[in-house]
Amino acid sequence: MDKPRILVVDDKENMLKLFAKILGDGWALTCASDGARALSLLAAQPFDVVVTDLRMPGADGLTVLKAVKERAPDTEVVIMTAFASVSGAVEAIKQGAYDYLQKPFDPDAAALVVGRALERKRLKEEAASLQREIQGVFGFERLVGKSAAMREVYRLLQQAAGLDITVLVTGETGTGKELAARAIHYQSARHQKRFVAVNCGALPENLVESELFGHARGAFTGAVQAKPGLFEEAQGGTLFLDEVGDLPLAVQVKLNRALQEKEVRRVGENEPVPVDVRIVAATHRDLKAEVKAGRFREDLFYRLHVLPIALPALRDRREDIPLLAAHFLAKFSKTHQRPLEGFEPDALRALTGYPWPGNVRELENAVERAVAVCEGPRIAMRCLPAEVVDEQQGSLPVEELLKMPYREAVDLARERVSREYLTALLKQTGGNVTRAAERAGMERESLHRLLKRYSVRSEDFKE
Repeated sequence: MDKPRILVVDDKENMLKLFAKILGDGWALTCASDGARALSLLAAQPFDVVVTDLRMPGADGLTVLKAVKERAPDTEVVIMTAFASVSGAVEAIKQGAYDYLQKPFDPDAAALVVGRALERKRLKEEAASLQREIQGVFGFERLVGKSAAMREVYRLLQQAAGLDITVLVTGETGTGKELAARAIHYQSARHQKRFVAVNCGALPENLVESELFGHARGAFTGAVQAKPGLFEEAQGGTLFLDEVGDLPLAVQVKLNRALQEKEVRRVGENEPVPVDVRIVAATHRDLKAEVKAGRFREDLFYRLHVLPIALPALRDRREDIPLLAAHFLAKFSKTHQRPLEGFEPDALRALTGYPWPGNVRELENAVERAVAVCEGPRIAMRCLPAEVVDEQQGSLPVEELLKMPYREAVDLARERVSREYLTALLKQTGGNVTRAAERAGMERESLHRLLKRYSVRSEDFKE
């Protein structure tokens, strides 16, 4: 690890020697006997902390401070001053200095102040690095694609980030609705506050209101203490209501009121709690159809439908598949420490030709699996999931079927139809195995066995 770089500026030689003793060998110390020399050093190399006397011939401490803040704003500055010049040190702090040392000072106190200044710089760098990482992780570029459909999505996301209004993100399961919501939040003016996500369809119906709005102590059995809701947790930030179309009608009424009044009432309390949150809602359902069917309130629909953003299905932007596949290959090659060169041409054609009912999430899982099982330098066709390979191969001509025994030909057709049926079933039920089993007219355990047999994963269809 590199030693901390410290610049000490003082026109007194004994003070420079003192700091050499104070800091010892654990620091990379550079000394300057006047302000002009310090300015030259600052222009030539970076420093973590600058300790400078306030009053010196020529360029004084304030001049050095100004130069530091112009060239390297994150570098911390400690001012040394005599008792009579404390007011000057206070002025230096107003201009950005970290602290000051009043001469004569205790050597241990000086070491402590310099150490604290160094720690402050380190923490600021970590915070800046984390912010850059967040901007990268949840930036619009994470929604990979250059198709016309995705360019329109990027335009709307950028617009949504700059406007503090309600956004409704729609799209099939696996298209990246939560990723879009996070991108909006972390590119918005609210990015320093919390992003709170909740899957409305996963909340027990009797606890939805409590989770969203909070509850008072004793409001219901088990409410042993008061609890703020998710609206309050997201105060100043963004609340992401995933699968908002699954909310019970009674809760829809209270959600609409909360959005209108910008306040919530905890269960069991009468006093409203003001909330300042941006709402981003998402659903894979057609909310207009749900309104017509009486399952979703029309007033809430229009309150959410301020800025709608529709994410396209992957099959509707096939030109983005090679780009997405390369993105996931790079990601998982690094994760699994399996450096791979790319895809074989037939494997890439298979990926592009498959309809991807699970959308981007299914493609991501397929590439991760391929990276895990691949033995050569490139992803080959044999590394891809069976359903992708089968789709590429297409239906066998009759003459090819006639070359097989009857039972083998029937088994092949059954396998393909079964996989297509299971895929469509899970897509329709959003990956909910219980609902899928009911719709298929079979026991849940039986459906699980079929899914395992045909390598169809319910997780690929869940939001």
